[in-house]
Amino acid sequence: MDELVHFETPSPNWNARRLPISMVVLHYTGMETAEAALERLCDPAAEVSAHYLIEEDGKVHRLVREDRRAWHAGRSSWRGITDVNSASIGIELVNPGHEFGYRPFPDAQMAALLPLLADMVLRHDIPRANVVGHSDVAPARKEDPGELFDWELLAAHRLALRTPRVRMPGPYENDGAFFLALERFGYDISDQPAAMRAFQRRWRPHIIDGQVDGECCAILFALLLDRDTGKAR
Repeated sequence: MDELVHFETPSPNWNARRLPISMVVLHYTGMETAEAALERLCDPAAEVSAHYLIEEDGKVHRLVREDRRAWHAGRSSWRGITDVNSASIGIELVNPGHEFGYRPFPDAQMAALLPLLADMVLRHDIPRANVVGHSDVAPARKEDPGELFDWELLAAHRLALRTPRVRMPGPYENDGAFFLALERFGYDISDQPAAMRAFQRRWRPHIIDGQVDGECCAILFALLLDRDTGKAR
């Protein structure tokens, strides 16, 4: 692991974990520069941090040791876990985000992410289904890492779930049935339109309208089927 980290940039913003590590949460910094993001993540007054930050040129900073609870997910939940910070490793990707000029994640940045993620997934035995975005665990509050993030690249390396290729609509009789299935998959559905947008941003990013449709139903059904048969491990 140490050979994958270029800089030790310690943040004081952490406390003790209360759960074993079972997740990775990916973020974008949403700030205009890497320097500004690092300053905020290391500022005691900000009360935010992450375990790692990856610059656009691929430089990796370690901010918080993995055995400590970094403060990156905020109010969030995933598959019944409501203390996501305690159960997860947080990785920040430098990107200005939707507020400051959202753009694709450079090849060098993704090339640095892949081995870092592969190492922690192997060491902590993290299921692919638990490599998620901030918007997945906090759909009513967050949009990152956003619709331009290359989840399929991670899936090609078996570091995240692949988006199912579907042809037939899913078997949900109404929107209520869909949202119950979405909750079973892991999402907080207390704000249904926000949960729908988060699902679309991750699994169907070319249309993000918050509306349940046949394609989304088919994707969710396939994801749950793979999980129930053990293919989504």
